[in-house]
Amino acid sequence: MKTNNRMIRINDEIKKEVSELLRSGIKDPRLGSIVSVLKVETTQDLKYCKIYVSVLGDEETVKNSMTALNSAKGFIRSRLANSINLRNTPELIFKYDDSLVYGMHISKILNALDIPEESEDNENEQ
Repeated sequence: MKTNNRMIRINDEIKKEVSELLRSGIKDPRLGSIVSVLKVETTQDLKYCKIYVSVLGDEETVKNSMTALNSAKGFIRSRLANSINLRNTPELIFKYDDSLVYGMHISKILNALDIPEESEDNENEQ
């Protein structure tokens, strides 16, 4: 899918606004303490907007946070309509993205490996 400059600007603006709303605007107790917007993809016709979020916590926290986000779709969409001047405010679709959790898991595995570091003397001999 080709993304032009206009769509990049719209995606960035939506990402910024939704991130701000998650920090200060939504007071749902089900929402996890650390919810981050990773990426936003809006269709060319501005009908749909996929918002990829990351939630730090266990499976129950992720499930509750996604339920809270889906419950708040209407509120978030109306706030977007007020702050971003678009002809159509897109329908929001929240997707859980576990890439950060996966990356932390891989990092833990790599740090747990016991690989001796090569000394500078060995490198000079070769």
